[in-house]
Amino acid sequence: MENYYTVSTRITLDDVIHITHNNLRIELSQESKNAIVKAKEYLDKKVKEPGKVFYGINTGFGSFCNTIIDSSQLEQLQENLVKSHACGTGNEVPAEIVKLMLLLKVQSLSYGYSGVQLETVWRLVDMFNLNILPVVYQQGSLGASGDLAPLAHLSLPLLGMGEVQVEGKTYRMEEVWKGLRLKPMKLQAKEGLALLNGTQFMSAYGLYNLMMARKIISWADTIAAMSADAFLCREDAYWQHTHAIRPHPGQMAVAANILRILDGSKLIKQTKEQVQDAYSFRCIPQVHGATRDVVAQVERVFETEINSVTDNPNIFADDDLIISGGNFHGQTLAMHLDFLAIALSELANISERRIYKLMGGERKLPAYLAPNGGLNSGFMIAQYTAAGIVSQNKQYCTPASVDSIVSSNGQEDHVSMGANAATKCYSVVQNVLQVLGIELLCAAQALEFRGADKSSPAIYALHQKIRAEIPQINDDVVMYEYMHKAKEFLLRNDGI
Repeated sequence: MENYYTVSTRITLDDVIHITHNNLRIELSQESKNAIVKAKEYLDKKVKEPGKVFYGINTGFGSFCNTIIDSSQLEQLQENLVKSHACGTGNEVPAEIVKLMLLLKVQSLSYGYSGVQLETVWRLVDMFNLNILPVVYQQGSLGASGDLAPLAHLSLPLLGMGEVQVEGKTYRMEEVWKGLRLKPMKLQAKEGLALLNGTQFMSAYGLYNLMMARKIISWADTIAAMSADAFLCREDAYWQHTHAIRPHPGQMAVAANILRILDGSKLIKQTKEQVQDAYSFRCIPQVHGATRDVVAQVERVFETEINSVTDNPNIFADDDLIISGGNFHGQTLAMHLDFLAIALSELANISERRIYKLMGGERKLPAYLAPNGGLNSGFMIAQYTAAGIVSQNKQYCTPASVDSIVSSNGQEDHVSMGANAATKCYSVVQNVLQVLGIELLCAAQALEFRGADKSSPAIYALHQKIRAEIPQINDDVVMYEYMHKAKEFLLRNDGI
């Protein structure tokens, strides 16, 4: 169906973007339904075999792994797991990321290695399609037994517990089920563990950060090109001669992109007095390109992850095996989220340096881009703000993945801290967007003194679009309003 995406064996980042941007509903493929039912039927048979012990199915959890649970208490065991593990705190996870968590949990369960009821997956699908989004908290996961606390909050509504957001309003889940004339679910053997074990919190944040990284990369090149033209930079640093002899893919792509954006500019073709420009302009391909290469690598890792089964234990019906492993461990996600944060933060780092140069009173631009400096401070403090944000990013980029802490009485003795890496990366993303927004304001202001129509047709069109929302600043104004608008402009639009 046109308005549906069918969950099957593989999903890509482009698929996720397509689903989210078009607000598609999801449905299970027949292949997925068959796999889920097959694993559940196999598990039901195994738990009835006398003397068989399976972790988390008829035992306790964590360091209670050797405590055997009576068969009459298996359903209560799973419900207790979800309730007791809902220990999240801190800020609420943004709704768009919660919805990604639901999508990724359905995807992981759809492979049929988890032993859940088909009805359980259907109920998650219903929540996604009806935009019933559980209230989940940012803090609580160590990123190693799966994202236990966040996924417990994601799962509580299945039991008629916890809170959800519907159209921006918060409700108790029991009220929502009553309104839909549906009853809370009764979890069966292993289902609570299947729901709570998994990397969907880390993965959802990672996907969101990667989607925003694509937007950031596009805008970083666009804004840098506008700044370079406004600062009367040389063009030859972007010629392919230099980049062909150091052919990193990202570097070559950025150099070509900058030339494309500047194509037709009269300013870039002017004879220049300087022999070369500062690194923040001359090395745009090398710095922006390095970020592109990192983002491409992180995308590969996360596409593997979202097409994986990450709960525990796993059901292999064809091989008559139930194996307790460690696919829930988020080490590779933690490392790559740390790397992604570092890569994106550098785009803000070099952006702030260009902001600084634009307002330094060089190349016949007025100091602080203020036509009547002294009486007016212009963009002086906007640069301070950018510098403060860049400094905060450096603190956020301290790796989370090198940390670990013992939990569950030593049973879970090495953890990834991938959840912290995920939320730190999210903060970096927001900061980078704001710094780029400030540079956009400065570049647009600087072009006013050159004649924006002398820039390339692409940059001039963008300048006109900006000016339709944010005016040229001749006398001092309450600046933060325009800075916020600039960030919102980046979020609503794409770079050239």
